[in-house]
Amino acid sequence: MAEPRHSWPLALQLPLALLLLALAAWLSHGGLQDQVRLRERGELAGLLPGLDYDNDPLSDRIAVRDAAALGSDDALPLWRLRRGGVAVAFVVDAVAQGYGGPLRLRLGIARDGRLLGARVLAHSETRGRGDAFEHDGGRWLAALAGHSLQDLPAERWRVRRDGGDFDQFAGATVTPRAILARIQAVLLAYADHGERWLAEPEPR
Repeated sequence: MAEPRHSWPLALQLPLALLLLALAAWLSHGGLQDQVRLRERGELAGLLPGLDYDNDPLSDRIAVRDAAALGSDDALPLWRLRRGGVAVAFVVDAVAQGYGGPLRLRLGIARDGRLLGARVLAHSETRGRGDAFEHDGGRWLAALAGHSLQDLPAERWRVRRDGGDFDQFAGATVTPRAILARIQAVLLAYADHGERWLAEPEPR
């Protein structure tokens, strides 16, 4: 007669299976979170080429409510980048009103007020207008980098048609005007009271 097989009682098999599934989900979630944070760090660093900093800006994020500067009644994120504990730059989100609707911008700004980089995160522009900051490698936005209110006074942060220093998009003026006006507003606000953004206590 065959020996009886020894097996886990069903009452133990089910909880064990659920525990293993939960462990796998937890490990997977942790891995996904790490990937998301790695991508976010890369996106911030991409706005600040060559900047030397030694903190984790994702852990030094505050929320800023400044509708006049940032173009939104909501509090928007601002990340501080530090070297030796001293803020050397920041990245902040802002909103401009383009031809097709709101544009979500992300700006990298050095402590001395220079614009280090700019990105359009989201927009509702038509394909032709959106090409200027989506399909040309960001050349139009890249042309803004390196300037500040010291070398370009506020009135020159405009398209050439309005007496400023920057080209407009082909066949479009509303959106580039809006982007330049928002960057100008952020730079002016930083010059006026932006040190408070950098001095606000680090989140715990």
